[in-house]
Amino acid sequence: MLGVEAARQLKAAGLTWKPALGDRFAVPDRDLDDELFVLSNMTIQVHDRPEGRIIGFNGTTEWALDDVELDEALWLPREDQLRELLGGTFRQLRREGGDHVVRTELLGVEQEFAASSPEEAYAEALLHLLAAVHPSE
Repeated sequence: MLGVEAARQLKAAGLTWKPALGDRFAVPDRDLDDELFVLSNMTIQVHDRPEGRIIGFNGTTEWALDDVELDEALWLPREDQLRELLGGTFRQLRREGGDHVVRTELLGVEQEFAASSPEEAYAEALLHLLAAVHPSE
């Protein structure tokens, strides 16, 4: 699973979240850093309100929360979501020693990103892609 720090880096690099059922997220900086939440029809839903989108916690599942503004939540993309976000730049995921290596190709240049988990390797590749699409000024 993708860690909170990698998810923070992706968000800071410009990755936007369009919440969908089954998405995992955290609510950092509210004493919930170690909690993992999943959007579902029954307990945790996204609501459009005049003041903006919120994530509503229904029933007794998360009694300490009524709702959280969408920008307070931190999306923790799954491996398949990260791979999909790489789009046509993705070439390969392979195991090399103790690492997982993601190979991408952007404008004819191939690069490899290694990490201890597939999600972290995909996140590194996506960070590189986001930097290429949104270069810092």
